[in-house]
Amino acid sequence: MKNIRKVVYKLKKQEYSKEMILEFYETMVKIRNFEVKLTEYFTKGMLYGNIHTSIGQEAVAAGANKALEKTDFITTTHRGHGQLIAKGADTKIMMAELFGKKTGYCGGKGGSMHVADVSLGILGSNGIVGAGIPIAAGSALASKIRGTKEVTVAIFGDAASNQGVFHESVNMAAAWKLPAVFLIENNNYGVSVNIHNVTNTETLAVRAKAYDIPGETVDGNDPIAVYEAVKKAVEYAREGNGPSIVECMTYRMRGHYEGDPAAYRSKEVTEEWAKKDPIDNFKKYLLSKGIDEKEIISIDEEMEKEIEEAIKFALDSPLPDPSEVTTDVYSSDNERCVLR
Repeated sequence: MKNIRKVVYKLKKQEYSKEMILEFYETMVKIRNFEVKLTEYFTKGMLYGNIHTSIGQEAVAAGANKALEKTDFITTTHRGHGQLIAKGADTKIMMAELFGKKTGYCGGKGGSMHVADVSLGILGSNGIVGAGIPIAAGSALASKIRGTKEVTVAIFGDAASNQGVFHESVNMAAAWKLPAVFLIENNNYGVSVNIHNVTNTETLAVRAKAYDIPGETVDGNDPIAVYEAVKKAVEYAREGNGPSIVECMTYRMRGHYEGDPAAYRSKEVTEEWAKKDPIDNFKKYLLSKGIDEKEIISIDEEMEKEIEEAIKFALDSPLPDPSEVTTDVYSSDNERCVLR
């Protein structure tokens, strides 16, 4: 595995308010607590289907979604819990969905990999690698035709950038100057394959040159670096200039799926990345900025309480009635796919 060699965006951390940097921290802690609790209940056999956590990647979700307006849209991957929470998803409803309960975002039918709520701009996470990318391009096309200022961010992993649909979508978005951002959450691995074993470039953002659009690579374990890069790309798209590629270098601290021992990667590399834990390092940053440790501990406690309440809500919620198995499964009038 290669180290991060190219971080091209200059940080401006000193310009942010106390409230804003604490919000970055709160979002990351909320996501981490949510997923750690998921691993606990998955081991107990209380979740339906499989789960793929983003533990170690929380800074990408916190930074990217902070750069968006409520009216903007995202598509995410099978590893999208963090992105959904950062976009505004309620942790109680999220948790209920993963427990297969009627009160979940998809009535308990979608599970971990298919959470969607168009009212929040969440067009759906997706169990198929790269499948959210053309959906995002279509959403951006809808916004352009309608003349709105909405931007759609396609969030996907490094492996998805080797899918043909990535190139097809970026090419079309660039040719038509669609208001889209293609955000690569580069956690180094597509299942068990290191991205550098199947790619001949040092970074993936360099592919932007082929489409004559902006592209940059940033430290994906720094929420402020992610925020600044995505904010710039979003505003570029909102002004009618077309898409950009933003690559966030991070690391998947657990296996591809829960239960995967990840024996295909070295212990030394994982330990090296553990030292770059986004939450631990951002806590140090907050302390260096004079934030009282009591405030940080208070956030930790609040987030722990929120996730405990989410678990209770999920456990207390009813299962969907079998008679509803096809309800909401088929639709012919989705607002984002039917132009009026």
